[in-house]
Amino acid sequence: MSEDGLRIDKFLWFARLARTRSLDRKIAEKGHIRCAGRRIDRAHAVVRVGDVLSVPLPGGVRVVRIESLPERRVPAKLVEEIYRPVESIADNRR
Repeated sequence: MSEDGLRIDKFLWFARLARTRSLDRKIAEKGHIRCAGRRIDRAHAVVRVGDVLSVPLPGGVRVVRIESLPERRVPAKLVEEIYRPVESIADNRR
């Protein structure tokens, strides 16, 4: 994969931030993800190394910085090479 960028739905799948590609696409298209503070509302939006993503997931919002762009889905043990957590906001809804 070139260092120019990667579709956000593919990045979420490759980095194991969501369980399925269809879920990744839906999350991206609903407009709940933010990349560098701007709202993402399409699955084909491009992310690059250094971008900070806010991703709503069950249990809270994860804020991560992209460290590298994978060419395929990585094993769970290697996700720390793909992104670094910036912060995690717990979901206190019951």
